[in-house]
Amino acid sequence: MPVQQEIKSQLAKLLATEDIIVEHKHVQTASFNVDSRVLVLPLWEKASNDVYDMLVGHEVGHALFTPNEWDWLKEGIPAGVVNVVEDARIEKLMKRKYGGLAKTFYRGYNELHEEDFFKLEDEDINEMNLPDRINLHFKLGNFVDINFTIEETH
Repeated sequence: MPVQQEIKSQLAKLLATEDIIVEHKHVQTASFNVDSRVLVLPLWEKASNDVYDMLVGHEVGHALFTPNEWDWLKEGIPAGVVNVVEDARIEKLMKRKYGGLAKTFYRGYNELHEEDFFKLEDEDINEMNLPDRINLHFKLGNFVDINFTIEETH
């Protein structure tokens, strides 16, 4: 069954509890602009409703919980690291706020993993840099083994 764009737009607005702008475009992935309040969903041919609901849940997490300015960035922490931590943080908060989203995130990330969305098929995850491994741990930790050293976990 094809994804119904209007339904996903309404879902996003309901979860966000505000009249955010939702656009469906030919883009690589979903995004949310915290200043303009625009959520962009990709037009993917093969993605299921679970994947779209996961994307909506993630981006609405930014709408609800991501501040417009980051003190971390002012302190010199690289933006890529801030983004990884923020993604994990907002997904945890969304699962707490909307308990049913936990299964949606699980099924959505499983589907993306099976489709090799993260391009891991020929990669040794444990050779990746720490922020990438942390990112994959929070997104795909149920489906792949990711090792961290004692120094990295303390």
